[in-house]
Amino acid sequence: MAMSTENEHPVKAFGWAARDTTGHLSPFRFSRRATGEKDVTFKVLYCGICHSDLHNIKNEWGITSYPVVPGHEIVGMVTEVGTKVTKFKVGDKVGVGCMVGSCRSCANCKEDLENYCPEMILTYGAKYYDGTITHGGYSDIMVSDEHFMIKIPDNLPLDGSAPLLCAGITVYSPLKYYGLDKAGMHLGVVGLGGLGHMAVKFAKAMGLKVTVISTSPNKKKEAMDHLGADAFLVSRNTEEMELAMGTMDGIIDTVSAVHALLPLIGLLKTNGKLVMVGAPEKPLELLAFPLLMGRKMVGGSGIGGIKETQEMIDFAAKYNIVADIELIPMDYVNTAMERLSKADVKYRFVIDVANSLKPF
Repeated sequence: MAMSTENEHPVKAFGWAARDTTGHLSPFRFSRRATGEKDVTFKVLYCGICHSDLHNIKNEWGITSYPVVPGHEIVGMVTEVGTKVTKFKVGDKVGVGCMVGSCRSCANCKEDLENYCPEMILTYGAKYYDGTITHGGYSDIMVSDEHFMIKIPDNLPLDGSAPLLCAGITVYSPLKYYGLDKAGMHLGVVGLGGLGHMAVKFAKAMGLKVTVISTSPNKKKEAMDHLGADAFLVSRNTEEMELAMGTMDGIIDTVSAVHALLPLIGLLKTNGKLVMVGAPEKPLELLAFPLLMGRKMVGGSGIGGIKETQEMIDFAAKYNIVADIELIPMDYVNTAMERLSKADVKYRFVIDVANSLKPF
């Protein structure tokens, strides 16, 4: 018989978990491993709520094993380090993003692309090296191998920096890899949610001209006056879209709902790149001809490696980039999930774990 989650490791832990496909989260006792020689243990202070948490608690991707403690935008303060840890010390501000393990020896890992390792271990709901299931940041403490931890610079507020560990790196990585980070370039950002608003902030800091593309005309003022976008297109307005055709060097598409790609491809210049970072559940229609007539590219990108994530955090610190958040107590999390399913948040919920997680 398998040992209970409360007793499989020596360190008592407490968080909130979903236990079935209703996705309802409630208090949950479990355990964490003792600090190994290369491990860092930290007190969780804040944890962002990612849209993938919502999919996972309801098993909408068919990969969830219950009970599941979500959360992969985790920041806190180091309380203990293993004997062979060299990068962190007690009292450091740290973060853990979407992954806590990889094989460390494949071609991708050797290129600092642990996020593309076939054996990458997700921060929650995945099988760890010891065979136990990982638990995320909706909890009081976290233990991670130091390799998969990010140092948070002192000038970044911890609550606003938590979403950078997923939403931030998800848009930063493709801007760098696809060469869409050169000052003066024109970038389109499709969708103005958790990912989209971060793409606008990073692109503006890189010196790009940014046009937000959205189905919602009421987001125009927010996009331009608050986030600093240079222009705004309503994707359903064919006249507006036609006037912008052939003007963009690249587009970061953050939308996870089914939507038309053809109008977006039309916005690209010759050699333009449409990069998908959202994950619609159904196939999207993609015609070859518009790609041929302009040597255009459709690509994808998924989070980023640890080295690049640290680079992104340091860039954010240099330019004072943080997510726009709504800070919530732990017991509000189910309401937050309902609101998130209706896109009713600007732009990321962050749980005030340290001040609101109460053991039962």
